[in-house]
Amino acid sequence: MIWLYGIAAVLLLVKMLMIPTLPAVPTIPIVETLVNQSAIPNAVTAVILCNRLYDTIFEVVVFTLAIMGAQYLLSNEKPLGHVSRFNDQPSIVLARFGATICSLVCIELALRGHLSPGGGFAAGVAGGTAIGLVAITSAPEWLESIYRRFHAATWEKISVIVFILCGASLLMGAALPAGRFGTLLSGGWIPWLNILIALKVALGSWAAVLTFIRYRGLL
Repeated sequence: MIWLYGIAAVLLLVKMLMIPTLPAVPTIPIVETLVNQSAIPNAVTAVILCNRLYDTIFEVVVFTLAIMGAQYLLSNEKPLGHVSRFNDQPSIVLARFGATICSLVCIELALRGHLSPGGGFAAGVAGGTAIGLVAITSAPEWLESIYRRFHAATWEKISVIVFILCGASLLMGAALPAGRFGTLLSGGWIPWLNILIALKVALGSWAAVLTFIRYRGLL
């Protein structure tokens, strides 16, 4: 049977080298169409939050289910009695400084992700990274007390519900005014959807970090 695989590999190589492929479709007209339809300069965001919004809604739902699944699967285990963390001052300073930078990047990507490279998912990852940097140098009890004090779990669920409702409204044709091209409020629903995704991903990452610290530790 080995010789059959060899023949198949040779034929595939001949096909790739000898038979011309179909001519590529110019991408510039496609990008121009996306930009004109969405009224924002970031064509990638236009695809994610307009052309394939249906898929993006379920991506957010899947992320929510992943966080709930991690909490459910670990809930039957015994929490760790002691969680080791970085206690030296240089590590604390560097982690807090990195968390500050990540927080600023999170805000920038969430607010201006439709005008430049970025968006809600990237902003949420930056926010989750900031939370993780704080977590490795802080007491888990302190981090969890802040999580409960500001009702982060409730805000995460609210952001998911509002995102689904806004996305469904856009899919049904209830679009907001497009605004002036290139401005912060251009793109109709897109800036608000970016902010909701960023909020959901950052808060979901916070919940995941707390869950794994409680049952798996940091170091």
